[in-house]
Amino acid sequence: MPIPFDSQRTYYRTPFGAVEQDTTIQLRVLPPRTDHSKLVELCVKYDYDYNWEYHKMLWCGNFDENTEIWECDFTPHRTGLYWYMFRMHTPNGLRYICPGDPYRISEVVEHPGRSWQITCYKKGFTTPRWPVGGVMYQIFPDRFYFSGEEKDIRRTDFQRNRDWYALPVWQPNEHGEITNSDFFMGDLKGITQKLDYLQRLGVSCIYLNPIGEAYSNHRYDTGDYSRVDPILGTEEDFRELCTQAKARGIHVINDGVFSHTGADSIYFNRSGRYGDGGAYRDKNSPYFSWYKFNEWPDNYHSWWGFYTLPEVNETDPAFNDYINGENGIIRKYMRLGNSGWRLDVADELPDAFMENLRRSVKDENPEALIIGEVWEDASNKESYGARRKFLLGEQLDTVMNYVFRGAIIDFCRGQDARYTMAAIMSVVENYPRPVLRVLMNSLSTHDTERVLTMLAGEPLDGRDRAWQANTRLTPEQRQRGVQLLKIASAMQYTLPGFPCVYYGDEAGVEGYRDPFNRCCYPWGREDKALVEWHKKLGDLRASCSALWDGDFINAFARDRRLAYIRHDDKTAIYCAFNLMDHDDVLTPPPGYDAATPYFGSRFEDNRLYLRSMSCEILMIEL
Repeated sequence: MPIPFDSQRTYYRTPFGAVEQDTTIQLRVLPPRTDHSKLVELCVKYDYDYNWEYHKMLWCGNFDENTEIWECDFTPHRTGLYWYMFRMHTPNGLRYICPGDPYRISEVVEHPGRSWQITCYKKGFTTPRWPVGGVMYQIFPDRFYFSGEEKDIRRTDFQRNRDWYALPVWQPNEHGEITNSDFFMGDLKGITQKLDYLQRLGVSCIYLNPIGEAYSNHRYDTGDYSRVDPILGTEEDFRELCTQAKARGIHVINDGVFSHTGADSIYFNRSGRYGDGGAYRDKNSPYFSWYKFNEWPDNYHSWWGFYTLPEVNETDPAFNDYINGENGIIRKYMRLGNSGWRLDVADELPDAFMENLRRSVKDENPEALIIGEVWEDASNKESYGARRKFLLGEQLDTVMNYVFRGAIIDFCRGQDARYTMAAIMSVVENYPRPVLRVLMNSLSTHDTERVLTMLAGEPLDGRDRAWQANTRLTPEQRQRGVQLLKIASAMQYTLPGFPCVYYGDEAGVEGYRDPFNRCCYPWGREDKALVEWHKKLGDLRASCSALWDGDFINAFARDRRLAYIRHDDKTAIYCAFNLMDHDDVLTPPPGYDAATPYFGSRFEDNRLYLRSMSCEILMIEL
């Protein structure tokens, strides 16, 4: 018997996924004939409305001897989320068609339960074209490459680490504090010197962790937004990096840290490093209104309770103008050559601030990219008591896609493929198409364990820094981890979005949490085979248009095997993954007979022979 409804199949719902305003959606349900439904209704509730609406469906005959067909159209006119299910009027009372789990796509129940989601986004919403089909590369500037140019550094409160291959400092100082004040001296000129390497990887976008003046190596404790940190170089060095990168077809985006500043900053100035000014020392400071004091000067709001990171009031007119104004920080770095921004803790930024930021960015360059840090499904995320509007066309272009990261890693670590595919399909269904095509798909970031360690290492389980500092993958673990990383990265590069490689992942860097996930790139000690693997994936993305903005089709998901198809009107690609402990055979759909396996697997008589712990890709031209 067919299932009553499947929101991810066009037989039941057309078009699939998020829709523009005023798009008509055709809906079809197949209730059992044994329920003798006198009437079937579409039940819809707009996110901000209290009451449900009920739309009568039209009986369209019988699907088979056991199943009826009921249909209707629905057109959402307001941006936001709509929730829907179906209600059946039967001789025995009301019945409801609602979502089940990944094993039960939908089910008939006596009481209303969960509902499906429709995301309705702003009519005409588009995102930049240049990221489509490319590869992003995230760089933690202090740890990528040192140009060899010594800087005239006046500050004395930092530690110079001259062993490039050493661990970052991880032990507290004599006061029990972690100051993150050790530096390996990676700099902007060093990145410029490695642009040829990045180009060979297929990189088309560099995402830089913060480069503004600060007093930690991570620079999320901004000291002065308007100045490039002297340890990294000069404003001219940044301009030159952007210029040289663009000559190679590579864009640069900056990290925007606008929910807080450093306490040790020109704006707050708790330590007096910047003289007598700053909100902490002077109530008449032009920056005083930026901050929230319960009792001046020592009792103030700080980010997650860290006194070193005082929170700002992002809706303060003075702060908003400083960041988003005609001559604000956003436009300053764009005029120096950047192509967009990644917004730190975007879910902690008010809607009004992000809308102002979007206007500033797009007025300066309509093709600039705005990415938000959101760890959950950004289409239905709630924070600070409200549904967020990140993806509706007036704030972000896209987000960091931690949902895909979790799905990929969980699959590689043993999760049933059905749950993995369900997580992937939820994003494909809920996110607007313009957002999907530029999703930032990472496997590691500066906030997570290295993917190689996640895939093959002993679980962290709350162990302390000393254990993390002294624990490495065994040769056996590393061999398995590299094989799993190849599978994970093949998924990362072929799922909808924009793969983002955290510097050194492609070279086999391992490490647990901060600071061990922020070790230096191992120049001269790379896993060269893994680097070549990533180059091959970069070549694939450059050559296969289906990966740029193609449709996504769930082809197969069961046990430890998974396959999907990407296609547009020019090319189609079949991606298969086998994590079983034995070899397996998959049968691609018709049309792939003449395809050559990209990674060299055996393919005969339309049967794809996949070795245990391997993946394969078949590409055809249409």
